[in-house]
Amino acid sequence: MREQSVNDRRRAGHPEQRGRTEASRPQPQPKKKKPRRFYDYSLLFTIIFLTVFGLVMIYSSSSYNAQVLGQGPAYYMKRQGYIALAGFAAMLVISKMDYHFFAKFTVPAIVVSYICMFLVNFTSLGIKVNGQKRWLGTRSVRFQPTELVKVTVILVLAVVITRLGKKIDEWRSWGMLIVLIAPLALMVMANNLSSGLIIVGIGFVMMFIACKKKWIFILSMALGAAVFIFAPMIAMGLEKAGILESYQLSRILVWKNPEAYPRDGGYQVLQGLYAIGSGGLLGKGLGQSIQKLSFLPEPQNDMIFAIICEELGLFGAISVILIFLFMIYRFMLIAGNAPDLFGALLVVGVMAHIAIQVILNIAVVTNVIPNTGITLPFISYGGTSVLFLMVEMGMALSVSNQIKLER
Repeated sequence: MREQSVNDRRRAGHPEQRGRTEASRPQPQPKKKKPRRFYDYSLLFTIIFLTVFGLVMIYSSSSYNAQVLGQGPAYYMKRQGYIALAGFAAMLVISKMDYHFFAKFTVPAIVVSYICMFLVNFTSLGIKVNGQKRWLGTRSVRFQPTELVKVTVILVLAVVITRLGKKIDEWRSWGMLIVLIAPLALMVMANNLSSGLIIVGIGFVMMFIACKKKWIFILSMALGAAVFIFAPMIAMGLEKAGILESYQLSRILVWKNPEAYPRDGGYQVLQGLYAIGSGGLLGKGLGQSIQKLSFLPEPQNDMIFAIICEELGLFGAISVILIFLFMIYRFMLIAGNAPDLFGALLVVGVMAHIAIQVILNIAVVTNVIPNTGITLPFISYGGTSVLFLMVEMGMALSVSNQIKLER
């Protein structure tokens, strides 16, 4: 009986022996789960909406002028659409890259920017359109180097500020940045004051975020307000000194009193204001603008916001502004959760560019500031502008894609 019970236990497996055997076996390790990464689809859908809305408004505002020039009614929309599609594809590729990779292009970007601006300003390669020398290329295929400069300034400042760290508050660091960026900004301002102001504004916002010294920025804003108030007198003095061009002075004089120049510089301003005023609350309806019928010069460009107001009314204008505000909110959200300072500064630079350009364009159309010839991002006609805007959006989405989500 004893022998039988021992054999039975062996067949059944003794509890102690079975426990020791199971303990000696290697236990399966739990699989490490990859961290979930964030991708800002809200920003992506906002970009798509603004781009598509821009194509619709370009068609609405330019179809008449295109036919007058012997082209099809969708001529401007198609050209913008092809470039926007290529830019969108580039944006998606860039958004899936590690944004730290962009830092490797800092030196080439600033060298190319200086070369392009030198060619525009000081050689015959610069193309003059409507009296302004801002383009490189040919009459049919050309681009504005100033759009490249905006991206370059964002990238260079993000890299330099990150590497300087706490030294960014030292005057020596400020001097180095001025020597690096100021000549480029001045070359841009020579033929494109509005883009020069945007570049300065981008640097101002990025430095304000990075520096602990705030008093100098407050002083600069106070000085800017004083210049704004006394702009006509200051402009006259600068024009006599040869610093300001005559056409730039005329824009300031027109801004103060557009009715005094109804056939010159004031004509475009007045027609834009007529378009805004005639839109009412809900507008005349999409495609029903009167001012686009050769009254408002090139309505698909800088003054497209006036056509939006005329066709979609106050409701449409406020809706566009709210969409841009939502985009800025998404930028703030990405910057606040960025993995490091470099990523946060990249997004802050892009946010500053969009915000400043939207404010300047709407302020020009409503005659709050002098006419500076600035486009409305994603909506105005301009291939170079939309292409480099897509590159910037790709950079911002790339930062968002590196944000790790907590489980």
